[in-house]
Amino acid sequence: MNRSLVPEPLARLPWRMILLVVAIATFGQVVLYSAAGGSMQPWAMSQGVRFYMFVAAAIMLSYVPERAWRQGALPVYAVIVVLLILVELIGAVRGGSQRWLDMGIRLQPSEFMKPAIVLACARFYDLLPAGETRKFSAIWPAALLIGVPALLILKQPDLGTALMVCAGGATVVFLSGVPLRLFVGGALALAVATPLAVNFLLHDYQRNRVLIFLDPESDPLGTGYHISQSKIAIGSGGIFGKGFLQGTQSHLDYLPEGHTDFVFATMAEEWGLVGGCLLILAFILVIRWGINVGQAANTRFARLTAAGLATTIFFYVAINLSMVMGIAPVVGIPLPLVSFGSSAQMTVMLCLGILMSIDRQNRRTVRW
Repeated sequence: MNRSLVPEPLARLPWRMILLVVAIATFGQVVLYSAAGGSMQPWAMSQGVRFYMFVAAAIMLSYVPERAWRQGALPVYAVIVVLLILVELIGAVRGGSQRWLDMGIRLQPSEFMKPAIVLACARFYDLLPAGETRKFSAIWPAALLIGVPALLILKQPDLGTALMVCAGGATVVFLSGVPLRLFVGGALALAVATPLAVNFLLHDYQRNRVLIFLDPESDPLGTGYHISQSKIAIGSGGIFGKGFLQGTQSHLDYLPEGHTDFVFATMAEEWGLVGGCLLILAFILVIRWGINVGQAANTRFARLTAAGLATTIFFYVAINLSMVMGIAPVVGIPLPLVSFGSSAQMTVMLCLGILMSIDRQNRRTVRW
């Protein structure tokens, strides 16, 4: 951007990344317009309004100095854990889940934990002396930081968000330099605990989702219906798709949640393999920009935070695509900036706002 035409603070923003994110969200609104049968209501209009509010918020967050994120990481984490405990005690129940606090406005603390766990783990390893990284004391406090909110969120129940919190925290642990043997040991312990969690911690519907993932054809009209119809929609799109507003799976209501969790299937039916690949490429470029921000950072905290936030966005995209293609269980992770809803949109824009803050602090220009 020509710096002579705009004020210096605005010129320093990563406009290519911002415009790319705007392009992804605009395409998402086009898909929601089609999913509603060619109408801006009830999804596309409200999605667009919220998105531009979040863009403005992300740009404002970019002016928060890195030291403020560093100093506030653990206190903010503690506040969100308290809010998660309050959800368990007095939270509002909707649709069989207890995930919200009604405090004048409806608040879902688990969404804020996704970036907060990255900040908290990054701060922990920033405070840890370099010589301690190879000891067991480098992993068990981080395991507690991750495990406490993950268990609280799993109890709500919200398996998808709990997995996202674990994935974001584990990424920071891995990148911090913890010896591979300790990391692998923790992973093996998790693998051993997984069958116990499936049998004793998950609710019946969550357990059924895991089992139906292993054999979706065993109940094609019941628990496996979502996955089966999603595969049909994606496959029927072919290379170039059926054409805008020409999708049948979503328009004839064969595809459940075609505007939320399974919005990629709605898109792929009309835009085909080409449209799907271009959308995935756009997400890859955004994630790559975030990783480059981390590589250019000057402090350990900033490097770990940037990498963790970038991979948080990656996990959003990877889990959702795996879910709609039938190569992962249905865990309720939306496709950010495309699926209808404010939660994922808010979380991703919060991650991007913090990344832009770190980018602003970097001494050299990040190119991608």
